[in-house]
Amino acid sequence: MRRFEYHRAETLEQASRLLTDLGDDTFLFNGGTDLLVEIRERLRRVRNVVDIKSIPGLSDITYDETRGLTFGALVTVGRLERLALVRERYPNLRDALASLGSIQVRNRATVVGNVCRASPSADTIPPLIADGAFIHIYSPTNMRVVPLAEFFTGPGKTVLAKGEIVTGITVPPAGDNTGKAYLKHGRRKAMELSTVGVAVSLSMEDGVCSDIRIALGAVGATVLRAPGAENMLRGTTLDAATVRNAANKAMEECTPISNVRASADYRRDMVGVLTGRAIKQALETFA
Repeated sequence: MRRFEYHRAETLEQASRLLTDLGDDTFLFNGGTDLLVEIRERLRRVRNVVDIKSIPGLSDITYDETRGLTFGALVTVGRLERLALVRERYPNLRDALASLGSIQVRNRATVVGNVCRASPSADTIPPLIADGAFIHIYSPTNMRVVPLAEFFTGPGKTVLAKGEIVTGITVPPAGDNTGKAYLKHGRRKAMELSTVGVAVSLSMEDGVCSDIRIALGAVGATVLRAPGAENMLRGTTLDAATVRNAANKAMEECTPISNVRASADYRRDMVGVLTGRAIKQALETFA
């Protein structure tokens, strides 16, 4: 492993200053499940590591019926996965958390770290986008809140400016008339990157779909929404024919590439299959 300098930040202000002053080869250390591997395998040039695990408040998890679920940057995947509130109110997020890596990785990796890696195949991003999540960003002069769907600018790229730090994520409250699902397809069932991931969050009023969000993972430069498919489903009873047509529309809206895990055509076909299945699973909430 290449040598690097270790810095322990006690406050957000100190961490931000270190990120700014130490240069571009400086990275935050939180869970470290990706960073340490990349340092060891010489996949990333790292001269300085800023440990933020001692900063107060970043391990908090709160929920209220108005604001929803908020969790800090230090909250691990495993901790959130085991939370009864997440299992009951955010089953799509819970399924995504449970599919991420191994138990050992989930007990170390943080949800915010998985999000900030900005991988199009990240498991946590599709359900969070489908649920309309917001991300909280700190800088010494400002604290801004950005819709998660607008946070990513490309593979591994985000809107974060130099010295900015993500402090947490807020997921709006889940109503009683809401159904959610996340389906992941990979070459094996565990410890596998997503070949395609589809998350759905829908609301029903008097048997009619009043709102729906569909988020598609691993089929574009960032996790994508499927607005055309969503528009086809709003105001309908989500009958089989309409869902099938919307799933086909979602296939048209994605922009997959071919790589070692799957061809673009295969990914596109799986978007159609998984979108239909995810909508059906979300609807089972109301059965």
